[in-house]
Amino acid sequence: MNDATDEPHQIASRPPQERADAARNRQRVLSAAAGLFAEHGVDGVTMDAVAQAAGVGKGTVFRRFGDKSGLVAALLDERERALQDAVLTGPPPLGPGAADAERVLAFLDAYVDYLAEHLELVRLSETAAPGARYRIGSYRFWHRHLTLHCGAAADPEHLAHALLAAVDADLNFTLREADYSWERLREGVRDLAEHALR
Repeated sequence: MNDATDEPHQIASRPPQERADAARNRQRVLSAAAGLFAEHGVDGVTMDAVAQAAGVGKGTVFRRFGDKSGLVAALLDERERALQDAVLTGPPPLGPGAADAERVLAFLDAYVDYLAEHLELVRLSETAAPGARYRIGSYRFWHRHLTLHCGAAADPEHLAHALLAAVDADLNFTLREADYSWERLREGVRDLAEHALR
């Protein structure tokens, strides 16, 4: 299969539909949270601080996002949507038009870049509860995309899960703490994928 079918389009995340004022408040909260997380780290930021920085009431933040992991999930949703769009409609090899193996490798490279930029946030969203990673809509999208492009494997669905395991945020956080560079992590994931796809 050289191009993705319509199926990934059907499970790609969509922006929420909301009133204009709610959308503005949502964007203010997300922008404030992104800035505070970048400056202080996720653990160093309270929901109160996010509300204050966004200029909204604390109740608004809690009603809209529930808790810090819900806020992180909403923040990541926007970033994941950009990567999904690149996979669905971007230029090859990440987007349609390249051979299956090239698309798998391009996706894994792009996902490692995404992790490098948002590791703490992704880790929090994936570990918020046992199995949280596998219930995130974007995981279903990534898995389906890889399954489609690992079609020559004996068990494409299992291989897709195994490749996604290599870019697990908790694993990569631990490896970063053990002084693995992002380049080493990227090369390791690529090497694993190349061997699996032979």
